[in-house]
Amino acid sequence: MQTMLNVSRRRFLQSGAAAAGGLVLGFHLPAGGRLAGAAEGEAAINAWLRIAPDDTVTVTVAHSEMGQGVYTSLPMLVAEELEVDWTKVRAEFAPADQVYRNRLFGIQATGGSTSIRSSFDHLRQAGATAREMLRRAAAEGWGVPVEACRAQAGRVVHEASGRAAGYGALAGAAAKLEPPAEVPLKKPGDWSLIGTAAARLDVPAKVDGSAGFGIDVKLPGMLTATVLASPVFGGRLKSVDETPALAVKGVRAVVPLERAVAVVAEGYWPALKGLEALAPVWDEGPHAAMSDVTIRAELSAALKQDGAVAHNEGDATAALAGADRRLEAAYEVPYLAHATMEPMNATARVTDTGVEIWAPTQGQGPIQHAVAGLLGLAPEQVKVHTTFLGGGFGRRFETDFVVQAVLVSKAVGAPVKLVWSREEDMRQDFYRPAAMARLRAGLNAAGEPVAWHVRLAAPSIMSRALPDYVKDGIDPSSVEGAADSPYAIANQRIEYAMRHFGVPVGFWRSVGNSQNAFFVESFLDELAHAAGRDPFAFRRALLADKPRHRRVLETAAEAAGWGRTAPEGRFRGIALHESFGSIAAEVAEISVAKGRGIKLHRMTCAIDCGRTINPDTVVAQMESGIVYGLTAALFGRITIAAGRVQEGNFDSYPMLDLAQMPEVEVRIVESGAALGGVGEPGTPPAAPALTNALFAATGMRIRSLPLSRHGFSAV
Repeated sequence: MQTMLNVSRRRFLQSGAAAAGGLVLGFHLPAGGRLAGAAEGEAAINAWLRIAPDDTVTVTVAHSEMGQGVYTSLPMLVAEELEVDWTKVRAEFAPADQVYRNRLFGIQATGGSTSIRSSFDHLRQAGATAREMLRRAAAEGWGVPVEACRAQAGRVVHEASGRAAGYGALAGAAAKLEPPAEVPLKKPGDWSLIGTAAARLDVPAKVDGSAGFGIDVKLPGMLTATVLASPVFGGRLKSVDETPALAVKGVRAVVPLERAVAVVAEGYWPALKGLEALAPVWDEGPHAAMSDVTIRAELSAALKQDGAVAHNEGDATAALAGADRRLEAAYEVPYLAHATMEPMNATARVTDTGVEIWAPTQGQGPIQHAVAGLLGLAPEQVKVHTTFLGGGFGRRFETDFVVQAVLVSKAVGAPVKLVWSREEDMRQDFYRPAAMARLRAGLNAAGEPVAWHVRLAAPSIMSRALPDYVKDGIDPSSVEGAADSPYAIANQRIEYAMRHFGVPVGFWRSVGNSQNAFFVESFLDELAHAAGRDPFAFRRALLADKPRHRRVLETAAEAAGWGRTAPEGRFRGIALHESFGSIAAEVAEISVAKGRGIKLHRMTCAIDCGRTINPDTVVAQMESGIVYGLTAALFGRITIAAGRVQEGNFDSYPMLDLAQMPEVEVRIVESGAALGGVGEPGTPPAAPALTNALFAATGMRIRSLPLSRHGFSAV
């Protein structure tokens, strides 16, 4: 991914225009001068919503939909203020344009569980502005005071005269009005849609097969390509004999790239057969000797040295020395792939005037600027059409697969859909970093923790993706979840040792929280056991001044039956973690059979995300995050030998299947606090809840993942 632009926030502007009898509300004209999906004749302005003569309301969704539900929850924000019948609401993806930027990132992109948090205010304002313009249009048409007109269920009503008009009939007149400078927003107590389980707008299309994913794109004259990159990270293409590929029926061209070779054909199958016929010669570069052994040795050595200080409170060194009891443990996790169900793909059409791209992407803005820089174009000459995503998890924040499609299209002079094989997808990922941690703690005579010291060693994602965020040797994504623990321990010191190995690393669902929650919550369980305390009670006592965290922990424990006898042969483990503005606690209930087969009976989750927009979305995302975290804990491991990733498909990088999936219960804890995210917070507590349950069942303390390395399997 290209470094994000530091774009200043523009003042929030609103404007309206009449078009085809409909109202289009936006902030300013988009670079392309046309609203995505607008019918012919509609005003070419950049908008968040438009209203058609048939009363349907189409909301432009600026964030990518990869199953997390924003295609529904974002339109809910508009519809709540607009006072519209939900059955009349439609959605469409926004084009690439800076007006659609993520207000927290400053560029158009989806990630960090920010979709709702970055959109909550301005989308409600968009809906409220349209509502007020419609009321005013009705009032002027009827010659009555605007205060006497009420918006309700997609109509404006004047009760005194009994008149009413649908939004579609009023939209043309409303569009000619000057938008109000300020609009009143509804108070939470008056919400009728926000907080309800509104039907998802993307489900019907996904059920009947009409939903368009990146891999579904078809264009006139389109060719299909697939690609093979250097098997060694950092390697380059030296040479390739094109003849064997060109001899395959349907193959049109072989396109050498700097670090890869692509085969272009009339379909995916001949492209793949052509690629398999090639024998590229690679310059393997400086990482050909890299392996799990060398990586692990360097991370281990880093833990023996002082690191950059990410957090320091009190005097952990002195408190450790004076503690009645001291504990120390080392933890580690491997590289992890994203393993999205839809492999990386993108379609590009390069012409003399610019580039048009269709992609399942999380980074419209980064794509636009990366491709513009690559081809010497202005950003507005790069048009990006976002499709549905068959999984993202951070992988589709990157631009590499899109850049490849653009280069191949340019080389052959035709639109090209580039589709990676599953093996290419697995072996050319931007991986969750491998990481190690050494944790030390001291307990006083009463068994209370008085000192806490964590030293982390891992590659840095931000050094590549967003280097301006790295300060004084600290990558905030590497220490998140470790440097900001909610537990009341007077003396704390968190250090970070940055190490790089040539393995590309990137944002993986919940990023640094995923490994740091495992380190922290596992070691906290060790402290509870050493102190002779119940793990739930031990945590609860350390959250005396954190009422939100405490309530979430208590809710999860109560729902799971903590403190009550578990069914025979079953054991429980608990974990708590805050990430992306939300607090999640999870309890795993398992049994262990002979031969180390783990049966996942039940996962209980409590989540406080501040306010809930759509509870069904929250529950689904907790379930999704849990299965993602459990899969990684049980099986997830990318291994490297001779600079090469060894795993290539789901046979060697398995997923949790339906038969292995536990029952999941989710309790939403409404706090009214600031909005938090829900796409990622369900993942971090899953692994430590599972391994803490495994300790309760077997007495084995697992300090390295996945569990398959220790002979365990899911049954």
